[in-house]
Amino acid sequence: EVQLVESGGGLVQPGGSLRLSCAASGFTFGSYDMSWVRQAPGKGPEWVSAINIGGGSTYYADSVKGRFTISRDNAKNTLYLQMNSLKPEDTAVYYCATEGIDVVAGPPGGWGQGTQVTVSS
Repeated sequence: EVQLVESGGGLVQPGGSLRLSCAASGFTFGSYDMSWVRQAPGKGPEWVSAINIGGGSTYYADSVKGRFTISRDNAKNTLYLQMNSLKPEDTAVYYCATEGIDVVAGPPGGWGQGTQVTVSS
């Protein structure tokens, strides 16, 4: 069973930081590019960041560039998203997924549980 379990979300004040984790199982994690996607209240999914298999190439949406850092530990089958200088507009449920999915349509099996990030004072 392919499983991606996100964690690390929570409530944080503007300017604060959070580190999200995504624990992968049921597939060869180290053979896939990975992404973070988020969905804000009342809005559709938005691609946030991606990382290649080896972790040496990273990509970011303009809205988070310079503030977020994606990384991975293939030995631990884990994807990370370090989020700094958080803004209220970062409030969303954050999901991890293999890179290349249609973020609007979502993965074939649907989105997982995600982890809620709330940025508010």
